[in-house]
Amino acid sequence: MKYVIPLELIELEEDNYHLTINASFVDGSVGLWVIDTGASKTVFSIALQNCYSLLQQDDQLVVQSAGIGSDHLDTLPAVLHPFRIGDLAIDNLNVALIDLSHINALYYHATEKEICGLIGSDFLMRYQAIIDYPRLQLTLLQRKTKKRFSF
Repeated sequence: MKYVIPLELIELEEDNYHLTINASFVDGSVGLWVIDTGASKTVFSIALQNCYSLLQQDDQLVVQSAGIGSDHLDTLPAVLHPFRIGDLAIDNLNVALIDLSHINALYYHATEKEICGLIGSDFLMRYQAIIDYPRLQLTLLQRKTKKRFSF
């Protein structure tokens, strides 16, 4: 099935842009995702505890990741609770949890918005994403499967 999702182009400063999409979570909250084609893994805010479950409740399960301009980031593996991006229902999305508070402080200063996470290439490959910049649309494809939940 094909889903066409509207994108919002946010200009952080002159010639510095982010593509974002909105998601609605099963608890009724709404989140703003940044599309990050350079990120290998989708990351999510550790502060939004109502939206995920840790994959293992072991304090020793801290994974170190690297990002541009960073020596390392401590992450925890989690699975997001069901959520929607447009009409696409998503469940069982594994993410790396990180502290986005410092990023959100800067992001809010520039945009008066906060983000819930960064959609990485793992998600974009899973849904065979096509980004259409002129139309500001993200097309996602999903194989037909049994529908497991609704909200």
